[in-house]
Amino acid sequence: MKFHEFYVGQVFKTKSITITKESIASFAAEFDPQYMHLDEDKAKQGRFNGIIASGIQTMAVSFKIWVETGSYGDDIIAGTAMNHLKFIKPVYPEDELHTVVEVTGLKEKKNETGSVTVWLSTFNQKDEKVFEGELTVLVKQ
Repeated sequence: MKFHEFYVGQVFKTKSITITKESIASFAAEFDPQYMHLDEDKAKQGRFNGIIASGIQTMAVSFKIWVETGSYGDDIIAGTAMNHLKFIKPVYPEDELHTVVEVTGLKEKKNETGSVTVWLSTFNQKDEKVFEGELTVLVKQ
């Protein structure tokens, strides 16, 4: 979508994606190798009673399923900021996540571009919010 096709208050809902134990282990092994993501026995003794996904993985999945809606399409130029990130609840193996995205800001820029700011709210299958954050991107007008 072009910059002028977005409007403040516009809401999008993504598809759902299931977070598997295998995806948690694979992501953590490469990007967040902490016991609560990798060591099932030790994780069972911790506060979450088992393996949980990395918050960074939850954020990445939220962004992935938002991008997959196709809303930016080929009009996106680049991401410019991520702010106010909150990892609210743990994400467990087999949790099914979806993201609700609301356009919260628009700003025209030079060179026929504009910045679009959205608020991402990610929920599990129980409709519990697990992640939220603000994302700003530069798009073509």
